[in-house]
Amino acid sequence: MIIHDLGLENSVLNQFVLELRDVGIQQDTLRFRKNIERIGEILGYELSKTMDYQTETAQTPLGTKTISVPKNDVVLCAILRAGLPLHQGLLNYFDKAENAFISAYREHKNDQDDFEVVVKYLAAPSLQDKTLILIDPMLATGKTLENTFKALKTHGVPKQIHIVSVIGSSQGVNYAETIFPENTHLWIAAIDKKLNSKSYIVPGLGDAGDLAYGIKL
Repeated sequence: MIIHDLGLENSVLNQFVLELRDVGIQQDTLRFRKNIERIGEILGYELSKTMDYQTETAQTPLGTKTISVPKNDVVLCAILRAGLPLHQGLLNYFDKAENAFISAYREHKNDQDDFEVVVKYLAAPSLQDKTLILIDPMLATGKTLENTFKALKTHGVPKQIHIVSVIGSSQGVNYAETIFPENTHLWIAAIDKKLNSKSYIVPGLGDAGDLAYGIKL
């Protein structure tokens, strides 16, 4: 796996990550969602540099201009529900992309720390020979990405695979490396070192889905 940890560079991206983590600022749900969306735009911009390009000619009022533009057939796949703001950020830039949505959540039995990732809903176009961008804001254990990837295999073999996340754990990133093809790209804003006993990223930011959309039962 090719890892692009953009948090190691000095850029405005780090301001958005700081605001996502801050317990005072993150309580503003609108700002929380918007910051994730803006991170999606930044990661999408960086991702676009690795795509295949072709030249097209624009007719201006005063002449013509040849410009290199991406030619990839892109499918954005968001993991519900936390992935929606990140998905929107990428869609702002890849506005011609097809879209897929998958419901994957942790199921804890008897209130134990151990859990299984359950997939119950999938809507996706064909992925055959396309550029698949998997969108999961919190890459904790990597199990959600694994089950999502398994579910998507019935929809064809992508030409390229990219994973876009906001924050990951070292453990989750390492696990994802064992699941995905070697030429898979991971685009991420920050990587934290630890998981706690409930497999939440530490220091992380908490539950991204709850912070974006409210507490679930």
